[in-house]
Amino acid sequence: MEWMKDVLEVFGEERLVTNPAQIDKLSKDYYWYSPVLAPLLKDKSADAVIVPQTVEEATEVLDFAYQRSIPVTTRGAGTGNYGQAIPLSGGIVLDLSKLDQVLEITDAYARVQAGVRLGALEKRLREQGKELRIYPSTFMKATVGGFVCGGSGGIGSITWGNLWDGNVLEAVVLTAEETPRRLIVQGEELQAYIHNYGTTGIIAELVIPIADKVEWVQTVAQFDDFESACLFAHDVAVDDSIRKRLVSPMEWPIPSYFKPIAAKLEDGASVCMLEIAQGCEESIASHASVHGGRIGYTIPPEQYRKVMNLSDFTWNHTTLWALKTDPSLTYLQAGFKLDRLMEQVRLIKNKFGHEVLMHLELIRSAGSIVPASLPIVRYTTHERLYEIIAYFRSIGVGINDPHTWVLEQGGRGEWDVMHQAKRANDPRGLLNPGKLLTPVESLTNQEG
Repeated sequence: MEWMKDVLEVFGEERLVTNPAQIDKLSKDYYWYSPVLAPLLKDKSADAVIVPQTVEEATEVLDFAYQRSIPVTTRGAGTGNYGQAIPLSGGIVLDLSKLDQVLEITDAYARVQAGVRLGALEKRLREQGKELRIYPSTFMKATVGGFVCGGSGGIGSITWGNLWDGNVLEAVVLTAEETPRRLIVQGEELQAYIHNYGTTGIIAELVIPIADKVEWVQTVAQFDDFESACLFAHDVAVDDSIRKRLVSPMEWPIPSYFKPIAAKLEDGASVCMLEIAQGCEESIASHASVHGGRIGYTIPPEQYRKVMNLSDFTWNHTTLWALKTDPSLTYLQAGFKLDRLMEQVRLIKNKFGHEVLMHLELIRSAGSIVPASLPIVRYTTHERLYEIIAYFRSIGVGINDPHTWVLEQGGRGEWDVMHQAKRANDPRGLLNPGKLLTPVESLTNQEG
């Protein structure tokens, strides 16, 4: 490739990764969560990795790539699970981890560069009497930009919703054009950039809303059966007198996978993991007793972040602990109907038994309580996995397929809006090609 000769001269050793093993490492994410994606993506790698130190340098990379028609795949910390940070067509991986400046913190929001790690930001905010509203279970490593471009929700979503629910206020976006533009995006226009895998523009800075600091109690409610855990979780989720950050019911044997805390949990019990505001303990215990539950392992506020958090066993960390225990396991991303939850759970359990293990995350979406789910699935064949997906859908359970890198097939999005932004901001289709299936005929050919 002719352009490889220019890279070192243009960007210098301090911004360029040249070690082949490191290039391969920085070309990968947690795609191996999926037995479907693992064989398809294991050999994919960038030709070069560039690590800009400033937004201006990131813009220079986009200009360099445009002039030579080089694909550019953006990377945060690589904690995504769908291959969103893996280049399908080689080219440049643009590693934004050094864009890590916290630019401004007010009572209402934080303005940060895309490479700021969420764990470091949360620590800083709590020192100032504030905290993040939502964050993924990978927050200690994950970057703000990576979460916004590759995630959807997480801890805190039970109160504040997903990224689309007002949890991004503004973005600075760089385009991939003959002269890259710096866009300031707000309001409805953000729909083209949230969960976009870096396909419609490169997010360089973000403004996110923040909340007042809460003293959180982490506790495990334990039940003889999963249905009781679900009913309890529902009651807690809809009880607005209880301030909460996490409501995560899961059936046995999933809790047995959590080796660091397994000895503290009842053998054979389904659980609901909780983060609740200090002072709500009696309400939680009362809700648990209604459904035959017991309050078990509890981490008091003074131990918050000083021991392993319960959130380290929820959201997709649940899947990670399952995989560590049994590599034949994988997962799905599902959305149940609140008014049909128990019916749908019973149908799935009657059909699949322990082939599908239930794990829910209660969240708010557009203001309503929604039982999101990351069920654990025993993987045997591709065909069987998609039989399970088809059954979920046949009984009204929505699936966002985590076994594809294609945005339209795997996740939520405003596709028309994204396609419009893709055409406007990336006329040569250089940004993470293959992840957003914008119709080829609709892409503008700048030479034509």
